[in-house]
Amino acid sequence: MKLFIAILFLAGNLSAANPLPPEQVNTLIGALGRLDPALVNSNPALKERLGQVLDAVRGEARSVALIKKFQVEGRELDLLAVAVKHPNDPAGVEAMGMVLAGDGKKVVIDLLIGKDAQQATAVAKALGNSNNPSVIPMLAPLVVDATLHANVRKEAVKGLANYEAGAKHLLSLAKDGKLPQNVKFTASLALSTVRWPPIKAEAAKVLPSPFGANAKPLPPVADLAKHKGDIAKGAKIYMREAVQCARCHKVGDAGIEVGPALTEIGDKLPKEELYAAILDPSAGISFGYEAWLVTMKDGNAAFGIIESETDDEISVKGPTGAVTKHAKANIKSRAQQPVSLMPPGLHLTMKEAELVDLVEYLSSLKKK
Repeated sequence: MKLFIAILFLAGNLSAANPLPPEQVNTLIGALGRLDPALVNSNPALKERLGQVLDAVRGEARSVALIKKFQVEGRELDLLAVAVKHPNDPAGVEAMGMVLAGDGKKVVIDLLIGKDAQQATAVAKALGNSNNPSVIPMLAPLVVDATLHANVRKEAVKGLANYEAGAKHLLSLAKDGKLPQNVKFTASLALSTVRWPPIKAEAAKVLPSPFGANAKPLPPVADLAKHKGDIAKGAKIYMREAVQCARCHKVGDAGIEVGPALTEIGDKLPKEELYAAILDPSAGISFGYEAWLVTMKDGNAAFGIIESETDDEISVKGPTGAVTKHAKANIKSRAQQPVSLMPPGLHLTMKEAELVDLVEYLSSLKKK
């Protein structure tokens, strides 16, 4: 009787022109859960209702079970949306597995090398978390592709390190001198935590930790992240002129807005990522804060973030926060730079304990 009611409910009031009311979606999903896939797929009305439900929950984790149960074709982009949005969740991992098992590989590759760097980064992260060794040939070329955004290459490195064959590939690139400079720190960090002792030990020799202010190698980031610092001392170090944090970042109303605001950075990045951002700023650059070199026809140049752009001119915010406007008619070329606007080597201005204090302070900056 319940099955009959479910069928009537699903088939009733069907109109493809009208989207499903949100209050009905949960009830419809429950009804679909009681039906045999063969029944739904053989009934045009029920199949259309299933499509409406999937449209209503596109990108949501609960859509994966429906697509899997009813073997729905043509939903690769929907599955990818789930994988990108939930790369660490079981539903996201399963969604990526379904894409790779079907006809979605070409779609994935197109997204990885597409113009949307933010989407490509998310896809690379989802691939790395998929527990599917077949992604290694998809991630490996990204590491050495200088045309890609630094964040895409960073996620490719981290993803490869999740697989023994991928970790060995990174180690081989490093030993042969083929690992690009701007991913070396990311590779060092990723390989320092792998679960294969021989790879971990060899990586420590080939990709050692950076030096600190005392000219001695810093402990691995994984170890530094375990240290407890002093928040109050870290706040003072943050404002120190030699460290320069406040010259480029704002915390609340204090500081200069050149790079991203750090007011809630503790909610966004774990300690490991905070250390990475300080020790190697160019390994991961926030979207929208990429550095550009704009060369003028008269030989002058502007270096900084493209803050805004119109049909006639662009505005460039330099490292000091000053904004200059340039008529497009006077511009000879502009090129995105592989380095971050944040200067490297800031950790060399601090002792190891001070670096720990600074990261402890940054980690404490969270939404109130």
